[in-house]
Amino acid sequence: HSHDESSYTSAPPDAVCFPCTTDEVAHIVTICRAHRRPVIPFGVGSSLEGHTLPIRGGVCVDMSLMNRVLAIRPDDMDCTVEAGLTRNELNEAARRHGLFFPIDPGANATLGGMAATRASGTNAVRYGTMRDNVLALTVVLASGEVIHTGSRARKSSAGYDLTRLFVGSEGTLGIITEVSLRLYPVPEAISAAVVSFPALDDAVAAVTETMQTGIPVARIELLDETMLGAVNAFAGLSYPVQPTLFLEFHGSTEGVAEQARQTGEIMRAHGGGDFHWATHEEDRQRLW
Repeated sequence: HSHDESSYTSAPPDAVCFPCTTDEVAHIVTICRAHRRPVIPFGVGSSLEGHTLPIRGGVCVDMSLMNRVLAIRPDDMDCTVEAGLTRNELNEAARRHGLFFPIDPGANATLGGMAATRASGTNAVRYGTMRDNVLALTVVLASGEVIHTGSRARKSSAGYDLTRLFVGSEGTLGIITEVSLRLYPVPEAISAAVVSFPALDDAVAAVTETMQTGIPVARIELLDETMLGAVNAFAGLSYPVQPTLFLEFHGSTEGVAEQARQTGEIMRAHGGGDFHWATHEEDRQRLW
């Protein structure tokens, strides 16, 4: 769908959408290169950075129908998927093998888009970001050439680390069509907690000591008074309008209890109040 340089219009009502393969994406890019037309890869549009805006017109390549799970390898705890598969769709497929993908940017984004934007999320404190969880990529370059970066090996020092180059490139270096990702076992126990502090510095100091102690907290998020007031108003909650930490613990039943006990002692030493717990899945989902 091509535009002139001065305008951007929606697709015509008779536009036809169909799932592509990597080779077909390469063919589209080759044609655009021959006509010197810009190419804008698009997932589901959940990002806020504006990198999908066609400021010079061109062709928008919508990846959302390239959404197959190509392989889930439970023994190796990894998978290969097409770029248009969403995070929730992957977790539905992985859950059948007792696995999950932990990167949660707060939207049901496509995994190709998450790789392109180096997405993060509330689980980053334990599981890292997309940078840490993408093993390999299939990418169509601006020339139309298809390359494969990285490998499924967990440890390698061979060659250039092109995977890290493309993760976070926001569509400027090529179109990601396939992604190989790390998966993790679904924790035996998960519990979430909320704790308020009299001052922002106290909450920050509590997090710093928690991390320095080496407690494997899965999630830590900090909301200041302004944000918490907005959350209360929007969601009908009644948390104290103070700097507040939201935490989550993953592991065995005994391990989660011990992590929570150690973290609670640190929080109280820095002026934090009592933990307010959310242990049922519905409560945890509502909290996050």
